[in-house]
Amino acid sequence: MTLDNKKVLVTGGGTGVGADIAAGFASAGADVVICGRRADALAATAARHERIRLHVCDVTHETSVIEMFAVQGGFDIVITNAGQAASASLAKTSLEQWNTMLDVNLTGTFLVFREGLRYIRGWGRLISVCSTAGVKGYARAAPYAAAKHGVVGLTRSLALEVARSPVTVNAICPGFLDTDMTDETLRTISEKTGRNREEARAALEAFNPQNRLFQPREVTATALWLCYPGTEGVNGQAITISGGEV
Repeated sequence: MTLDNKKVLVTGGGTGVGADIAAGFASAGADVVICGRRADALAATAARHERIRLHVCDVTHETSVIEMFAVQGGFDIVITNAGQAASASLAKTSLEQWNTMLDVNLTGTFLVFREGLRYIRGWGRLISVCSTAGVKGYARAAPYAAAKHGVVGLTRSLALEVARSPVTVNAICPGFLDTDMTDETLRTISEKTGRNREEARAALEAFNPQNRLFQPREVTATALWLCYPGTEGVNGQAITISGGEV
């Protein structure tokens, strides 16, 4: 199966899961636009495949998102992957930190989904790369979990709005991934607990019944599956990649 003639947007496409998704969809025949705030990271990913091109955009700014769609036009598949995580007890969380988690993880998804839906002219797929934090809680990550729960709620609600059309809306909720974002989490754990990197990684792996971190390609495979024939009835779902954790 291929995605020839399909046009795909991947937010946060310069690194990690976003870069892997972009490469996976390009290899499947789609024309991919990746967006993010860092032009250098986007350029490195775009250089991996001739079907990938870039657009610098901040998904937390409404004007930036609107302008991107005005320039790039409509997409058949919109994948919101841009996100940010932080760890702190709620008592030590500032309003600025709270708002940052909501802006990047939830408002960014809302803006991109809204504009993406406005431009779709028929068949379409809206996919949010969320987190297991969208379907359960994690200590010392309340703002992040609240934002991701919001993404799942947005996904489920929008899925009902488009249910009678050839558009589906779903969320992919992986557990801890083997990416640069998780490297930051490992550093935070080490700094706050005194554990070395190996011990910090083992602590994250312990959340997973399979005792491992998940690979970006597992998210990419799930996103591709949602775009192939036979998944028309999969709508409004929060699909976990969690090894049985949830």
